[in-house]
Amino acid sequence: MLLRTIAHSRTGDKGRNLTISLIAYREQDYPLLEREVTAERVSAYFGDLIDRPALRYTLAGICALNFVLHRPAAQGVTRSLALDTHGKSLGYALLNMEI
Repeated sequence: MLLRTIAHSRTGDKGRNLTISLIAYREQDYPLLEREVTAERVSAYFGDLIDRPALRYTLAGICALNFVLHRPAAQGVTRSLALDTHGKSLGYALLNMEI
């Protein structure tokens, strides 16, 4: 199952730092998110797009997970020549992760 079938995302970024929140559509799906979408899996999923392990924060009260990612120096939103390095693109990419 793809993450997008049970959750949506919100993102934010400032330079090299990026946050991705995954929010379960239904409360009963939150335990699956919490179990399957670990910081280790997110770090592996993004690979070289980040330069250190992702940090994960749980927000059980609103059935959400929040990830903080750090991009390499040349990959920040304001420094990159890439077409779209904004968090929205990476948030949508995470929703395509198979769980």
